[in-house]
Amino acid sequence: MILVTAAGGKSGRAVVGTLVRKGASVRAFVHREEYVAELRALGAAEVVVGDLRDRPALEQAMAGTEAVYHICPPVQPDEAEIGEGVLAAARAAGVGHFVYHSAMHPQIAAMSHHAQKLRMERAVIESDLPFTILQPASYMQNMLGAWEQIVRQGVYVTTYGLHAPMSLVDLEDVGEAAAIVLTEEGHHFATYELSGPEVLDAGTMAAILSDVLGRPVTTEALDVDQWEARVRTAGFPEYSAATLATMFRYYAQHGFTGNPNVLGWLLGRSPTTFAQFVARVKDAGLA
Repeated sequence: MILVTAAGGKSGRAVVGTLVRKGASVRAFVHREEYVAELRALGAAEVVVGDLRDRPALEQAMAGTEAVYHICPPVQPDEAEIGEGVLAAARAAGVGHFVYHSAMHPQIAAMSHHAQKLRMERAVIESDLPFTILQPASYMQNMLGAWEQIVRQGVYVTTYGLHAPMSLVDLEDVGEAAAIVLTEEGHHFATYELSGPEVLDAGTMAAILSDVLGRPVTTEALDVDQWEARVRTAGFPEYSAATLATMFRYYAQHGFTGNPNVLGWLLGRSPTTFAQFVARVKDAGLA
C-alpha cells in the first residue's frame, strides 16, 4: 500500500492515477470529502479524509503502508511544519520509503515557499528513512486555467513577463516519474530534478500555440501589482498573495530553468515537449 498525501490536488491526482495504472494499491489522503469520489474513480483502493496537521489521523492513514508520497498543498505558511509532522508519523509507522514532492531549485531564498521546501528536504535527509526527493519544474498544466482565453481570444496572458526563460514540465511526466521511484528498485537516497526538455519564453510558447492550434495566439504580460491587488480584493489569503506575487516577480527577472537529463533517464524516453502537450490538450477536445 502506498499513501499519497494531498491527493485531491492536480499533483496528487497525477501520481495516484499513474500508480494505479502500474498496478499499485493506493491510499489517498485528502482534506475534504468532496475529493473522495474522484479519487475512487481514479482507482484509489482507500480514501482517507483528514488534516495533515492531525498526527493521529496521519498515523492511522499510514498503518500498513510500504511507502509515502508526500505532497503539501501549495503555498502554505507552515509547509515545513506540516511536512515534518508527516515525516515523524512515517517514521513512527515504520514506513520503508518516504518520497517528498519538492520543487526545482529549493535553495532560491528569495521565494519563501522554496525556503520551506529546502527546510523540509533537510528534514527528510536527516530522518534516517530511505527517501527520494523529487524537484519538479513549473507545470505545463498551469496554463490550462487560461485555456479558454487562449483558444477563444487568441491571447496568452503571463505573469512572468514576456522574456522570462522557463523550463516547463508535463505533470503527466512527473506522475510517471513518481510512480517509477515508488514501485521500482534503486531510488533510495536520491534527489531528482524533473525538468522539461526546452527553455521557452512567452513569445515562443505563443508561437507554438499558434502552430499547433492552427490560429494566431499573441502574448500579453499581466502587471503583477495589478494581479496582487485584484486577488487581495477577492479575498485571497495574505500569505498566498504575497508569496505568489514574489514568485512571479522572481520569474520575470530570472526565469526558472532546469535540465531534462534526469527526467529522461527516469522515464526511459525524452520528456514531453510543449508542442506535444498542446497537441494532447487539443486532441482531448479542449481546443
